Amino acid sequence: MFKKVEIWILYLVIFLGAPFALSFGVLVRQELEGKTKSGIVDISFITKPALSLARIPEQFLISLLKTNPLRIDYPWQEDRYFYKQDGFNGKPNLNESYLLLSRYDGDLEEGIVELVDLTNFQVLHTWNPDIDGLNKLIEKVDEFKFITRDFNNFRTLLTHPKLTKDGGLLFISSPLRKIDSCSNLIFQNQHDFFHHSLETDIDGNIWVPSKMYPQSLPVVKVGRNNPVEPLAYFDDGIVKLSPDGEILFEKSVSQILIDNGLEYLLFARGDIRFTQDPIHLNDIQPVDFDGDYWKKGDVFLSMRHLSMVLLYRPSTNKIIWKGTGPFFHQHDVDILNEHKISIFNNNAKDFVSGGVVDGHNEVIVYDFKKNQYSSYLKDHLIKNDVRTITGGRSQILPNGDLFTEETDFGRTLYFNSDGSLRWGHVNRADNGNVYDVNWSRILYLDQDIKIVKDFLKSRSKCNN
Repeated sequence: MFKKVEIWILYLVIFLGAPFALSFGVLVRQELEGKTKSGIVDISFITKPALSLARIPEQFLISLLKTNPLRIDYPWQEDRYFYKQDGFNGKPNLNESYLLLSRYDGDLEEGIVELVDLTNFQVLHTWNPDIDGLNKLIEKVDEFKFITRDFNNFRTLLTHPKLTKDGGLLFISSPLRKIDSCSNLIFQNQHDFFHHSLETDIDGNIWVPSKMYPQSLPVVKVGRNNPVEPLAYFDDGIVKLSPDGEILFEKSVSQILIDNGLEYLLFARGDIRFTQDPIHLNDIQPVDFDGDYWKKGDVFLSMRHLSMVLLYRPSTNKIIWKGTGPFFHQHDVDILNEHKISIFNNNAKDFVSGGVVDGHNEVIVYDFKKNQYSSYLKDHLIKNDVRTITGGRSQILPNGDLFTEETDFGRTLYFNSDGSLRWGHVNRADNGNVYDVNWSRILYLDQDIKIVKDFLKSRSKCNN
């Protein structure tokens, strides 16, 4: 059936192929490390195609297996004890409160948001927008060149949903979008690639991190690759939008650091490689009242890759306070009162084996008055093995209860003020697999509860 091949031909193929394979590997490495110039000669016309060619097998395998990156065992390969659990487990809350649960429905194979009554765990409403349809309205250029591939119904979560006074739902996916109760589009802003968190201030304005393109810094410093291409510099920006989605203010965080004498955080490392994502902005928390330590209009910024939290004043372009210390790769800054903030400490570190949680996650409280850090309900987070590497958020309620999300493992937890676990939720689908959650939001303040009640009274009956 098969003809015999002379052994000398096999040796010849190996002899001739080895230099080609080695050269191909060198070109791919050069492109990944940004070393695409030799003297005045630019060899990127060779290195870029080499990198694209090297990625073909990976993309083919993903397409062939229909690998779902939002299934928990895809990145982490760990069997957690709570994976035997399904949905809500434990006692409902005594006080009226609600959860905007952002999760991937593994049976629908789509991202959804559910409004859950936490006094009985009943789902009161579900949003499930047609992401593919919304993507058709976007020009496929620059940051959104591959949006139909990377942010489609199958691969997208509705990040950090926010229910507004007019009954709309804001979320990121990765334009900023707002939909009505029937999941119909109200607006979408694709000025830039929005990501991570979404907060509103006391005036209803929206604050969201973005990846600015073209980058605001000089091309000689950061180049001009767009954020979906290799070696692009992520020029994280803080963006303030009106309630109607119009941009009112934007500023590069890199430029903020440069203007405040902190450029060394961007371009000074222990090796000679260019750092594409030195900041990794993951939360903007607006300040809504004047106090001894901040003013209305200030914003807290959480910068994961710097393990740093800033208090920034847009009106003067000044950094008022810089926090570093007992937290690593943190997320989610919250203002607790006139002199305290909380920070979700991932405690994630990059060791020789890769990124790990060095112990467990923590909720860190910083007291401006005492200039002191403390850990909130630390032993109870350890007892319940809370240790998401990326993502994660927390909220300390006025009564001392603690809400947390273990993003990487599809788990949401609620602790009583004494540290006992009141309830947990595991995002397991009927098919048995556990899938991602992504920055769900607990609603407990009087104004939030009023918004929920008004929404439930006025929501439309939708034709499915």
